[in-house]
Amino acid sequence: MLQQISPNVYLHRDTCNVYIIRSGKEAVLIDFGDGSALTELDALGIERITAVLMTHHHRDQGQGLPQAVADGVPIYVPHTEQDLFKDVEAHWQARTVYNNYDVRQDRFSLLQNIEVTGTLQDYCGYDYCGHTFMVIPTPGHTLGSITLLAEIDGQRFAFTGDLIAGNGKVWSMAATQWTYNGAEGVAASIPSLIDLKQRKPDVLLPSHGAPMFDPQGAIDLLVYRLRELLDLRHQNLRMMQLIAKPYEPILPHLLRNRTSMANSYVLLSDSGKALFIEYGYDFMTGLSAGSDRTSRRPWLYTLPKLKEQFGVTHIDVVIPTHYHDDHVAGINLLRDIEGARVWAAENFADILKQPSRYDLPCLWYEPINVDRILPLAQPIQWEEYTLLCYPLPGHTLHAVAIFVEVDGKRVLAAGDQYQENIQYNYVYKNRFRAADYVASAELYRTVRPDVILSGHWDPYWVESTYFDTLMERGTALERLHHDLLGMEEVDLGADGTTAWIRPYQIETTPVTPVALEVEIVNPFAREVEASFKLVTPWHLEPAEHRLKLPANATCTYPITLTPPENSTIRRARIAIDLTINGQHFGQQAEALITVKGKH
Repeated sequence: MLQQISPNVYLHRDTCNVYIIRSGKEAVLIDFGDGSALTELDALGIERITAVLMTHHHRDQGQGLPQAVADGVPIYVPHTEQDLFKDVEAHWQARTVYNNYDVRQDRFSLLQNIEVTGTLQDYCGYDYCGHTFMVIPTPGHTLGSITLLAEIDGQRFAFTGDLIAGNGKVWSMAATQWTYNGAEGVAASIPSLIDLKQRKPDVLLPSHGAPMFDPQGAIDLLVYRLRELLDLRHQNLRMMQLIAKPYEPILPHLLRNRTSMANSYVLLSDSGKALFIEYGYDFMTGLSAGSDRTSRRPWLYTLPKLKEQFGVTHIDVVIPTHYHDDHVAGINLLRDIEGARVWAAENFADILKQPSRYDLPCLWYEPINVDRILPLAQPIQWEEYTLLCYPLPGHTLHAVAIFVEVDGKRVLAAGDQYQENIQYNYVYKNRFRAADYVASAELYRTVRPDVILSGHWDPYWVESTYFDTLMERGTALERLHHDLLGMEEVDLGADGTTAWIRPYQIETTPVTPVALEVEIVNPFAREVEASFKLVTPWHLEPAEHRLKLPANATCTYPITLTPPENSTIRRARIAIDLTINGQHFGQQAEALITVKGKH
């Protein structure tokens, strides 16, 4: 059944509402349902669909998309949810079934991979059929859901997906439960709805339910009811306060974002420019289960308040203390939408730029372009401030502490080095070394900050005995690791790793040579000989590689791997079989290789 909303906007009721936006003989579809909207085109004089724009990944929105692919129709999907369209087969293969505590509705995904033409990036505008569709992030029904705003026939239409289904109503409460017994989607819906209302749409067009011609009334009632539900659950009780005032001053020119997962800090210049230290997940309402791309979404929710309340005219620079996702997730958005320059220290800039090369925890899913690589322990000028980045191994080998004087105070942004300013926060897989916390204690004592900014805890105003305590505890931590691991003869380090292969994630085609780097650590306090063979899923003649390793040194050795013909495979494992000083350490390290297509 077809309903005309305006001269060029039509509603087709299907497994979901499919909206047809006509422009002469062409049209754009918002969502696709089972595809039956295609039968309505002749009656409207439409000869060509220029694009299908999806608001989220659920099956009722797009179960007919294979027909669109067969017809050659371009399909655009929310950027965060792209994997649940184009690589949903991998999702189904990996999805936990037994002993499952992940109740997200990602099992309401498509049943097969769909060829995707492109992704819809948050805060970006896309032109189709003479109309610009602005992508607004509106998590709630799903974490990656979007609303599309467009001016058509003199009205501002909001295609809201399943964010709202009627006056004070939603289509599904179950979809808002992103964790076992959670209400994360309920909490996320509230700021999404408030943001949408502030954009002043004339008409709300939901995926389920009737068009709403009183957007403010419909949204206000839904926010009221969702807020009442959260109050009943005693969750997110400060939400409205945080929406109103997300930033708090630490010093007159230094702010903390109170709403982010890992704390973001803002250095204010008298020029009106702002420098962010960290920018991960802004305005967190709770994490969803899982760690796939679809479960993690950054946004720029608090920036309008930052500009309004503190006179910020431009987000100029962002500098992370380390590469972990909760500290960098939103950096690409800051760069692309706000024009911020990305500065990163030389000891982890390459991890941001090429995350697939590394076998490390908490990597962001996509490369982050770095505009300026910062040298360590050298002054860096930004506006009226001088910053220094000091190496800060401990929580991760690839981290820095950022020192700056602000309003007459010595400030040290130290990321996740300590929990609650004194408890250890080391992770072996982050390449932790036994002496790292002795090194950080020496740095803190040398720099002597007045206040320390941490990744997840309140700012710490340093007390006189603090530096001595850090040194005592760091020394004890180093001693215990030496005692426990017996490093006198064979020193494998605290992380117990002798080798790495880079890139860790490899994508190639058959008979295409792949350049690899093998990094090997000599665990002996003398020069030794080492040898290794590459272990692959194919019956290749394994060449033996020999090298000399200086005492306790780390050496890098280049090798080349060429997959044979007809070797299509996904995430096959390769490794090196390693012998050092006559001691066979066996198959060390590993890398994952995917071979696609034909030679």
